[in-house]
Amino acid sequence: MAGVSGRVALVTGASQGIGRACALALAEGGASVALGARNEEKLAEVAKEIEGTGGQAAAFRMDVSNEDEAKAAVKAAIERFGKVDILVNNAGVTRDTLLLRMKRTDWDTVLQTNLSGPFYCTQAAIGSMLKQRWGRIINITSVFGQTGQTGQANYAASKAGLIGFTMSMAREVASRNITVNAVAPGYIETAMTEGLSAELKSKVNEMIPLGRAGSDMDVAYAVRFLASEEAGYITGHVLKVNGGMLMG
Repeated sequence: MAGVSGRVALVTGASQGIGRACALALAEGGASVALGARNEEKLAEVAKEIEGTGGQAAAFRMDVSNEDEAKAAVKAAIERFGKVDILVNNAGVTRDTLLLRMKRTDWDTVLQTNLSGPFYCTQAAIGSMLKQRWGRIINITSVFGQTGQTGQANYAASKAGLIGFTMSMAREVASRNITVNAVAPGYIETAMTEGLSAELKSKVNEMIPLGRAGSDMDVAYAVRFLASEEAGYITGHVLKVNGGMLMG
């Protein structure tokens, strides 16, 4: 099975968490990986980790909320590797608070990073895919983009918007053999959730039919599948990786 061997993948938010896991999983599958994020030191560590197992990786500093910076980084990645076959739009932020207390900057920051960022990166990378008539775009959304969540009106709106973006793009580029899908994680153990109390974690686990939180690699392996040759007849789909929190 071809999987992702020989492909070039660009992963945003690759310095930690789900983005790092996606980069490692794609590299493990034989892809060369362009790593994008704001933290250059952490990116260098991930690149070293991939190279230490015989893979190929290169780091590109990028703030996806900045159009010029995002597009320049994608261009640099294409110049470095010759193409981009797979784009994983993972970079995201939260600014949680109830709507009545939410500042305009809390709204704008989340929408600019989580929704405009994927737009900038996709627009910059799509030309390479159109030229070779092959591509995979995977957008990391969230279960809360499907259900909503108290205190996360900005985050839920950005992730719901990303689902609409996914389906629209899937229709636009399907004739060029480019698939566009989304992965919607549920409660995943990452650095962002480490600070939660044991009591709260226990309550969350009770809401999950599988009885446990997911891992970053649970998400990464789903991404790698959608990026593979074997997923070539799947497009416009939202793959739930949530342990059963949301079904149907």
